[in-house]
Parts: sequence; structure tokens; C-alpha cells
Amino acid sequence: MSPVDGRVLLPGEVPDQVFAQELLGPGAAVDPGSSGPGTVLAPISGTVVSLHPHAFVVQGEGLAVLVHAGIDTVTCKGEGFTTLVTAGEEVSGGDPVLTWMPADVTARGLSTVCPVVVLEGQAEEVGVLTGAGGVVRAGEPLLRVVPGGV
Repeated sequence: MSPVDGRVLLPGEVPDQVFAQELLGPGAAVDPGSSGPGTVLAPISGTVVSLHPHAFVVQGEGLAVLVHAGIDTVTCKGEGFTTLVTAGEEVSGGDPVLTWMPADVTARGLSTVCPVVVLEGQAEEVGVLTGAGGVVRAGEPLLRVVPGGV
């Protein structure tokens, strides 16, 4: 499910080559814009296996999904981000994982685009459910993963 409200981007539209070239795996991204405080939701149910102020990975049954709040936001060193869970914690899809201030990210000259990546997934197994440029709400379906192909 989508971790944030916003406009859907295909990987090639993400302003970061690691995500644009799907080097970590296939997926999509959502651009929430730069308004208000934002809450970033778990995209699937599972265990939070990696947690940083700006990014996290949830390991579910048979797949792990990375959510990255903004591009190059590691340079913020956690400023403007608050984690709401701990590494090792079980979450359900749609649970709040972190909060952030997209306007602060934009003020630093960074992009608020949020990649959602199926780590080590195969491109033919992951489909984007909302077309590029479409609008998705946090908690709505974003990706479909079908082992063996979509």
C-alpha cells in the first residue's frame, strides 16, 4: 500500500539513479509535495528489519519493502523526522512508522519523492496499480506482487 498521499511516479521518474534504475529492486514512488507534517505508513505487514529517521524496511511473508521518505534525506541527519516504531517491531500494513516535515525537506533543496521498493524483487513480479501521474492516498494499494510474474 502507499505509505503517503501523493502523485504516483514510475521508477524512471525518480530523481535518484539508484531508484530510477531499480538497482535495489522494482517498485514505484509517490510524491507527496511539500505541505504540512506527514506520516509515513508501513506498506505491508511484517517486521521492521531496518529503521532510520528517513527510511525503513518491512520484512513480510516472502518479501521485504523499502520506503524512503524523500531523496538524499540521509543528509538531514534525522532533523525533521521522528520514528514511531523500533527496529524489530511487528507492524501491520497502514501502521504509522515515521513522521516528517516535507516542507523542511524542500527548503533544503531536496526532493520529497518517496520510493517504495520491493527489495531483490524481479521486475516482472511487480506491477504498479495506479498509473504514472495518478493520485493515491496513504493506505491505498500501490503495488501488486505476483511471484512468477504479473
